[in-house]
Amino acid sequence: MNYWLVKSEPFKYSFDQFLSDKKTIWDGVRNYQARNNLRAMRKNDFALFYHSNEGKEIVGLAQIVKESYQDPTTEDTNWVVVELKPVKKFKKTITLEQIKSDPVLSGMELVRLMRLSVTQVTEEQFNRVLLLAGEA
Repeated sequence: MNYWLVKSEPFKYSFDQFLSDKKTIWDGVRNYQARNNLRAMRKNDFALFYHSNEGKEIVGLAQIVKESYQDPTTEDTNWVVVELKPVKKFKKTITLEQIKSDPVLSGMELVRLMRLSVTQVTEEQFNRVLLLAGEA
């Protein structure tokens, strides 16, 4: 199993909206490295949901329910989407400040590759986030 982090600006697509929708396609990714991460996602992998710009915090957990396929928002075959479903909203959010100051989390791709909207997370980092969120 692999672990991921997906970023969304809450005014564009918040975790609360995701919960309401019960499922979404993760579309509009136009960075090759992020696209490669989408292609590497497998059904039942987990993804941390991060609110970027406003909040700057990990707010919940999602699961991949359908592996990558052609992004329906473009005819360019270079771009793909995955389908996600929400698993849960965290009791406690994990702020970017906490992530940067935590010895386990400070090496996350979220910190090193701030511009990427889809990043990989190690199992150790994933478990640490769950612990800090009160979910472990």
